[in-house]
Amino acid sequence: MTKHIFVTGGVASSLGKGLTASSLGRLLKSRGLRVTMQKLDPYINVDPGTMNPFEHGEVYVTEDGGETDLDLGHYERFIDENLTRGSNATTGSIYTSVLAAERRGDYLGKTVQVIPHVTDEIKRRVSDLATDDVDVVITEVGGTVGDIEILPFLEAIRQFRLDVGRENVCYIHLTLVPFIGPAHEQKTKPTQHSVTELRSRGIQPHIIVCRSESPIDPGLKKKISSLCDVPVEAVVNASDAPSLYDIPLVLHNEGLDTEVCRLLGLPDTEPDLREWRNLVQRVKDATFPIRVGIIGKYVALPDAYLSVVESLNHAGAFHGADVKIDWMSAEDVPRYLETGAIRELDGIVIPGGFGERGVEGKIEAAKYSREHQIPTLGLCLGMQVMTVEYARNALGLDGANSAEVDPDTPHPVIAIMESQRDVEEKGGTMRLGAYTAHLQPGSQVAEIYGSTVVSERHRHRFEFNPEYRSKFEGTDFVCSGESPDGTLVEFIELKGHPFWIGTQAHPELKSRPTAPAPLFREFVAAALQRAEGRNPHIIDIEPARGPR
Repeated sequence: MTKHIFVTGGVASSLGKGLTASSLGRLLKSRGLRVTMQKLDPYINVDPGTMNPFEHGEVYVTEDGGETDLDLGHYERFIDENLTRGSNATTGSIYTSVLAAERRGDYLGKTVQVIPHVTDEIKRRVSDLATDDVDVVITEVGGTVGDIEILPFLEAIRQFRLDVGRENVCYIHLTLVPFIGPAHEQKTKPTQHSVTELRSRGIQPHIIVCRSESPIDPGLKKKISSLCDVPVEAVVNASDAPSLYDIPLVLHNEGLDTEVCRLLGLPDTEPDLREWRNLVQRVKDATFPIRVGIIGKYVALPDAYLSVVESLNHAGAFHGADVKIDWMSAEDVPRYLETGAIRELDGIVIPGGFGERGVEGKIEAAKYSREHQIPTLGLCLGMQVMTVEYARNALGLDGANSAEVDPDTPHPVIAIMESQRDVEEKGGTMRLGAYTAHLQPGSQVAEIYGSTVVSERHRHRFEFNPEYRSKFEGTDFVCSGESPDGTLVEFIELKGHPFWIGTQAHPELKSRPTAPAPLFREFVAAALQRAEGRNPHIIDIEPARGPR
């Protein structure tokens, strides 16, 4: 029978429940177990798709087009499995399902209540992931124990243990052990209070993971064990690590996966962590500095571009490069050009986004990078502004723009396709999830991918306008990838430039620590070449080619 692990958090938010759950998933998968993961989020939004990135960070898109919490990105990157929209459930989506069932008459006229109807729907969401090809489901419960919004979720996972059998459920609680400077000691009281709060909801944790700045001593572990009623070997210390990729090894050394296997009756086989240890070593050895500017709207909150940052780190570790990120507000690009800050970059990433704010700055950055041979990777909106820039400054199409930014532009080189217009006018959705693209044989992107057929994930409404495609043909601007029916441009590149490539997709969503996304891998290789030219002491890096 499928085993279930529930990860809750206490004391404070942002302690790292998602990374702890992801790390455990990696450790269990390294033992040969089939693992999937899920996030239960207490907020009332149906999904994060309409939330401001400053509120919630990036929207992570799954293969099947689910707009989900950014923690699913950590899950996929660590366990190296594609998840689905079913791996993210919010209060909003759960109540939407319950109310729809009530309107259909599914409850046969009964009064609809939090218990049992809402809790049953939560349990159904968890059970749906327990398929025949899954050994372990790890479910992270968002929020902090004590929050009013989390109560239905705690009640649901309490009941779940009764439904599937006590031997099939493990509760892990993540808490904080703070260091009090004046007293010169670490304090267990927050952990004690948090566990007491969790127990008041009917859940006794099997394992307590203690976050701390520095390692906690055995005496404190014994104290927590005694006061929180867990075996001392089930008190796991997750002290601050050099990088997030060290976390699985830290938790393994603390015995987390061994204890989980013991509690759930899983085979206690030694995990094969060679690949992960090699990754951690590459991260430590990545010392060649390169500067990459991310030019976006939401740079005040780096989590808005979390997958982009992680993809750059994956590619940096692959090449032995220490990627230093310069966060550059798109609205301030004129100032960066004036001060020469952009000139000092080894590479530029123009990420996705919506709306008109900052678009002109992104266009100016694309122009400068094109004219000054700076490696540039455009993602979604990034590809669109590169198209607009070339149309204006190389093709002479004055006033060219995206119809999203300027509905009255005389040259809408970016527009909503006719096939999508009816859906859009009826309040339809975006182009979401994985789509196949055919790459032009012999093109730069085909060489990078090592294939002429690729699949990447999308999240956008506007497209390269095919009515203008003929104006780009025969120039250095190459439409090097398109949809299978030839109607949509998916990739663009520039002849004679070391790396000036844009994609309508979001390749950062499929990058893995042990398998960097091809476009990011080769972008960082090009940035390294530029860095080497500016700093001759850096050794030559041979770009790695091959299929994904």
